[in-house]
Parts: sequence; structure tokens; C-alpha cells
Amino acid sequence: MVQNIRDMDELKALLKSAENKLVVIEFSAKWCGPCKRMYPLFHEMSVQYRNVMFANVDVDNARELAQIYHIKAIPTFQMFKQAQKVTLFSRMKRTICCYRSGSLSEPYLADDGNE
Repeated sequence: MVQNIRDMDELKALLKSAENKLVVIEFSAKWCGPCKRMYPLFHEMSVQYRNVMFANVDVDNARELAQIYHIKAIPTFQMFKQAQKVTLFSRMKRTICCYRSGSLSEPYLADDGNE
């Protein structure tokens, strides 16, 4: 399930409740074509990977969060672990590209305890 985040209080609550889980946040907008195309895959991954928490921030409705997290283009994905931002974009991008190209029969996110 993808949780919608509207402000910093909701984001802090999500990160706190995640404890040791990876949190993937998609920054997007309703009018954004690539965001609309990404939504089904992002939602599918949220259902499949219960050990990961997924959230969405609509940059038009949460301008403060977009500014704080330096969102310059959408969709943008940011990942957090133990409330700290981690750099995993290249792995997520590679996973999505492989999944869409048919190289993977289903999305794959490693759960090796290091992410």
C-alpha cells in the first residue's frame, strides 16, 4: 500500500513507524505524465514487498516537502532507512528498467539487511 504524505509531520511519523524498514518515497504530481506511468509499478511493488514501506508526496500539495528535499524534477524517488536518507536511486532505476524490459519476470529488491 502506498501512503500519501501531505506534510512534514506525516513524513516524520512514517519514518518513525518504519523503524528498520526501507522507506521509498515518490515525489510526483497528478498532471505529470511519467508519474502517471510509474504509478502502477510503484503500487504493485508496494503490495509485493511488505518489508518495504512506500509513500507518495504530491509536490503541488506539499510544496514545503518538495523544497526541503530539493525536488527539481518529477518523478523523483528518495529512500530512507532509520529516518536517514540513503542513496539507492541507481539500484531502483536499474530494477525498474530491467523489469520493464522483460529482463526480470518480476521486480526484485534485495533484502540483505544492508539497505
